[in-house]
Amino acid sequence: NNIPVQAEEYWPEGPQITGESAIVMEASTGTVLYEKNAHLQSYPASITKIMTILLALENSNLDEEVTFSKDAVYKTEGSGIARDVGEVMTMEESLYGLMLESANECAYAIAEHTGKDYEDFIKMMNDKAKELGCKDTHFNNPHGLPDEEHWTSTYDIALISSEALKNDLFRMIVNTKKYTIPPTNKHKENTYLVNHHKMLHPYKGDSQYVYDYCIGGKTGYTSVAGSTLVTFAEKDGMTLICVVMQEQSPNHYLDTRILFDYCFENFQLWNVSDNEKSYHEDM
Repeated sequence: NNIPVQAEEYWPEGPQITGESAIVMEASTGTVLYEKNAHLQSYPASITKIMTILLALENSNLDEEVTFSKDAVYKTEGSGIARDVGEVMTMEESLYGLMLESANECAYAIAEHTGKDYEDFIKMMNDKAKELGCKDTHFNNPHGLPDEEHWTSTYDIALISSEALKNDLFRMIVNTKKYTIPPTNKHKENTYLVNHHKMLHPYKGDSQYVYDYCIGGKTGYTSVAGSTLVTFAEKDGMTLICVVMQEQSPNHYLDTRILFDYCFENFQLWNVSDNEKSYHEDM
């Protein structure tokens, strides 16, 4: 077993951040390296979509055809890729739309396709959360648009993310900077998608937040949730999950960078069996 151990004999004092709630979790062991109000229940916005993609990857194939219903098109607002009623895309294309452009109509269509129906998918979300040990979560939609019955915590989102990171397809999708959806039955032109996570690449030319060790993540924003952000980073053989919620832009990026720097400087993964000579039992 690998377990993270401190670089020193003490647990280092964590940095100060501006966000209301934050966590850094080591992906392979679930060890929490930093937390601030990690069980505070609040609105997640689009980081909800990590659960949506996890369920889709577990319960469908990438080549399945997803048809956009009237509800998917007209019961969503905010970020999207302007799909039409009756439009057909593959599950793969839909998942890239979901995670790169945070397309809410893709979330709705994926939910309808993956569950027996939309309501069934919401039940699947809550069942899966429970199965993964989430105690601060109640999902009520697949996209994260404001809903008083839809809340979670940074701790629970980290749990869901650690499960998702076990899936190679998930890792590939969230690590993708750009993707092109070819023409569909409703669109004659290509649809170009760009990942919005500014730590992965300079979205809209904004390069100041790019972080060399970032391997993906998911952005979120609504007026009630503020900015929310999930980021995955890999360095020195260690994969970290950072989740921040109730942030004001651009502090979600600044805080995440502070937390990664702190954790990578102060912790490392040790293989216990290789290092057991360092343990002395007093008899």
